[in-house]
Amino acid sequence: MLFKRRSKIGFWERLRVVLWPRVSWRRSGTYFAKRILRLSAAPHSIALGCAIGAAVSTTPFLGLHLVITAGIAWLLRGNIIAGAIGTSVGNPLTFPFVWALNHRIGVFVLGGRHGSGPPDLERQVLEHSIGQIWPVIKPMMVGALPVGLLIGIIVYALTYFAVTTYQQSRRARFTSRRAVMRATALIRKKKTKKEGSVDMNHQGR
Repeated sequence: MLFKRRSKIGFWERLRVVLWPRVSWRRSGTYFAKRILRLSAAPHSIALGCAIGAAVSTTPFLGLHLVITAGIAWLLRGNIIAGAIGTSVGNPLTFPFVWALNHRIGVFVLGGRHGSGPPDLERQVLEHSIGQIWPVIKPMMVGALPVGLLIGIIVYALTYFAVTTYQQSRRARFTSRRAVMRATALIRKKKTKKEGSVDMNHQGR
């Protein structure tokens, strides 16, 4: 197969690339932005899918973000590919801040009876059962609702504006290009017709 890798990538290497890209975060962000803009779908569908992915990425359900996003996007008719890209909002750089905010808000909403301080969720999941870490996950789930909703709204607005602007600009370029092609074809047609008329006059003489 053309451009196939010589050595296959293992599961852990794939997981590492998902969590921490080989290139810089800036280049990865630019790549994802271009992927979103070039999707062939309505701006609302793309923006909705991206917003769902961003909102879901704030939840503590590590490893299930893509599955949850795909399910919700399918139910709400959002673009699933945009949703998968939207989950990149949750990454090793943002998780500590988002989880800390979720935990604080959740503790506040639940009356401050569920511990304090941002948890090391990955370590606790590996070392303890769900029943033991539930007092930590519960406030994070509660706090993820307003945080995810706010992030989703912001991502929807930004994505909708960007996609709408990009698609309008692309349509304008295509329209201008077609107009130029038509004008060029018309000029060539007139030129050919004129040359044919001149040749007939020469033959008549």
